[in-house]
Amino acid sequence: MRRLFRFLLSFLVLLSSLGVYFTNRLMYMKKKDDDFILNREKEAGRLNQLEFEQLPKREATIDSPFGYVLKTVLVEPYQSNRYIIICHGVTENKTNSIKYMNLFLKRGFNAVIYDHRRHGESGGKTTSYGHYEKYDLKAVVNWLKKEKGADLQLGIHGESMGAATMLLYAGMLEDGADFYIADCPFSDFKDQLAYQLKAEMKLPAKLLLPVADLFLRVRDKYSIRDVSPISVIENIKKPVLFIHSAKDDFILPTMTEALFEQKKGPKKLFLAVNGRHAQSLNENAEEYEKAIDEFLEDHVHFRQAEPGQPVSL
Repeated sequence: MRRLFRFLLSFLVLLSSLGVYFTNRLMYMKKKDDDFILNREKEAGRLNQLEFEQLPKREATIDSPFGYVLKTVLVEPYQSNRYIIICHGVTENKTNSIKYMNLFLKRGFNAVIYDHRRHGESGGKTTSYGHYEKYDLKAVVNWLKKEKGADLQLGIHGESMGAATMLLYAGMLEDGADFYIADCPFSDFKDQLAYQLKAEMKLPAKLLLPVADLFLRVRDKYSIRDVSPISVIENIKKPVLFIHSAKDDFILPTMTEALFEQKKGPKKLFLAVNGRHAQSLNENAEEYEKAIDEFLEDHVHFRQAEPGQPVSL
């Protein structure tokens, strides 16, 4: 009996240690340094800092419903009601959103870029892969609509975690934009974690995920099962453009294909030939822009940019 007790105690200690370790990795995933992101984008030619600084813009701090502020930049080269919100991926910040923003500035949109919770200059202590982030996105959307009026023509673009956040916002909270562009989202967080555990760590997901989920519920007050874009995708009535790199081995393109299949109503799918995770634009720029133009023309009734050109682009 004593040996059994010691074994059970040791087993519980091991599971507890794994639960704390795994949830630490999720909640406090190591972020890229802000200077690293800035230099990477400049060196790759995706950011001309002088041109960005010359754009007409203003900074704003938007209150999150969870008690911190979201650092936001509103870029407005046009006197129009056409706006795009860009949601960056995990470990990135709003600097990574500038290359996507530039695509839409060229097409006559004003833009909003912002840092997700615990990223860049925004507050927040943990990353939740879309669970809490979707409420922050709702706060950004509501702030913009209050600032610019109800006749806003609004799109939202998201990359990776940002794409999952966007789909959760649209499917769970409110279908509040006129269109969405989801670049390399995961379809279900539990399935994504199971894949990563098997592919990268060679660990048994069936044993670890229930333990991690229990600890996550206690420590960060949500369940892994709550973060499931595919469970709410049918609620999104507005048009969605799904984008994924065919060679992505971090979030598999089959996840985007499954989301595309389940989405009802207007939609488009673009699978980029080149690049791995979150590299569809970087390595397929011409095709990426063509997919956006076709999507806007077919589903958003958008054909021409408004008169004038964005400053310094």
